[in-house]
Amino acid sequence: MNPPRTSHQLRVAEVVRETGDACSLVLAVPPELAGTFAYRPGQFLTLRIPHDDGGSAARCYSLSSSPHTGDAPTITVKRTRGGHASNWIADRVRAGSLLEVLPPAGTFWPRSLDGDFLLFAAGSGITPVISILKSALAQGQGRIVLCYANRDERSVIFGPELRRLEAAAGHRLQVVHWLDSLQGPPTAGAIAARARPYAGHQTFLCGPDPFMAVVRQALGELGVPSQRVHTERFVSLAENPFEATPAAGGPPVGDPPATLEVSLDGQTRLLTWPPGTRMLDLLIDEGLDAPYSCRQGICGACACQLTGGEVEMVHNEVLEDADVAEGLILACQAVPVTATVSVTYP
Repeated sequence: MNPPRTSHQLRVAEVVRETGDACSLVLAVPPELAGTFAYRPGQFLTLRIPHDDGGSAARCYSLSSSPHTGDAPTITVKRTRGGHASNWIADRVRAGSLLEVLPPAGTFWPRSLDGDFLLFAAGSGITPVISILKSALAQGQGRIVLCYANRDERSVIFGPELRRLEAAAGHRLQVVHWLDSLQGPPTAGAIAARARPYAGHQTFLCGPDPFMAVVRQALGELGVPSQRVHTERFVSLAENPFEATPAAGGPPVGDPPATLEVSLDGQTRLLTWPPGTRMLDLLIDEGLDAPYSCRQGICGACACQLTGGEVEMVHNEVLEDADVAEGLILACQAVPVTATVSVTYP
């Protein structure tokens, strides 16, 4: 059996009602866990959501706060019809509630906060995007354009905060709202027309798949290189990292094992890596506390830096081409290609 991830209990300091169906949970992180819960703008937390039968589900929620503005870590959750986790949070979580949480994870974050940004969000997709926006305003000098789509004005999360940020930032920030109730659903042509003056900016987008497909089509029509476009998808985890899961079947035999040098938590280990074995499985078997959530190549929680050798990723839905070019890999999907492989965890 694969053991569950090491989680921590965090107390909810405050619940902020953002809209009729969205709330933000301000988390109180004790000093001894400050390093564990340090995060980059755009990352997420994985929460354990209990079931009445004693079991649980795992759900990922983006941090809407910025690590560069002095605010407490905050996640924002939008209630969805039939959604067990979002409804449990909306109905039961109050100030003082304890939540079981995994450390921050995800690859949807800018490698630099300098330069100009073009940000797209729809609905609750604003949560990681506003973290990037606030961080770029606080740490960078460039201009930021946010295009934010919603059904109607009542659906706009962070509306008052966006107005305050825009007023305080002056020429550095422009917020463009798109309301389906007034303009109809966004089209590639309309998005391209709005984005054309900013096609040279670093681009980040998050929202429902149909919205992101339209934005990607628009950016393609403008000739924006794919390596400048970073996306975040909200997906359900196929496995529960809070509970033990059956181990995968044994690796194929015949090929010689590789050697893995892994730097994690300030220590470096040399491990014998059997052919066909996923890197994450090897690390878990060796007792290392490597980060992960989904084990399916769709969340990015297990991402690490390849510093030597070569691996193949069996499945990857989260790393962009630019991430892979910079040496990022998913440990849960990586199998060795060369005889020696070196990786490091930030």
